Amino acid sequence: MLPKNLALIDDDIEYTEYLSQHLSDLGIRVDVFADSNDLLANSDAYGYDFYVVDLMLPGIDGVDLIKVIRRRSDSGLLVASGRLAPDVFEQAIGAGADMYLAKPVQFEQVTLAIKAVQRRIATTNPTAVSWKLDRRAAQLVAPDGARVDLSDTDVVLVECFLEANGEVVSREHLRQRLGRTVDDAATDGLNAMIYRLRRRIERTTPSIVPLQSKSRVGYVFRAALKLV
Repeated sequence: MLPKNLALIDDDIEYTEYLSQHLSDLGIRVDVFADSNDLLANSDAYGYDFYVVDLMLPGIDGVDLIKVIRRRSDSGLLVASGRLAPDVFEQAIGAGADMYLAKPVQFEQVTLAIKAVQRRIATTNPTAVSWKLDRRAAQLVAPDGARVDLSDTDVVLVECFLEANGEVVSREHLRQRLGRTVDDAATDGLNAMIYRLRRRIERTTPSIVPLQSKSRVGYVFRAALKLV
């Protein structure tokens, strides 16, 4: 009950070196980020299966980082931090963390916590909650019933994700469906379209935005998507 990949966001070099090695030995691919802004600048920032986050970080504060991640991902998230404050546990859980461990913490405890969170995710299966494409109304319907108005271009994009059934859709395929040529301008235009669609979803519903980028490949809709 372990994730395939994990983002470790912590600026303690010695701690992250040994913890990442421990988790790698268990078969997890670990990417380490010493600065929260480095994670957010990564093209796969919201594509990890799990996050282990410190609260005292260069860049944006750990609590704020959790809130940002939670806008785009429902993956497991564990806080392991030495921050001393009477309300630190409440802050972390309130921001969206699944579990909190106070440093110093043993690597085996981190592993057990990851497994516990993964079991919870497998049991609740949040990705079973469906989004819906209403072609006639040109709207994307969120799990909470909120309706996101779509442009003609947006409808084509969402149709591509519907047909992909959870698999990654390449940039080339999206450009072809949109009738665009393969050049730098087309790439920038596609990125802008995806960004605007994400922002429109975020403004309409508090539901986690399942539309995520995959580095150097394309985009994926990481939730059940149906046609109505």
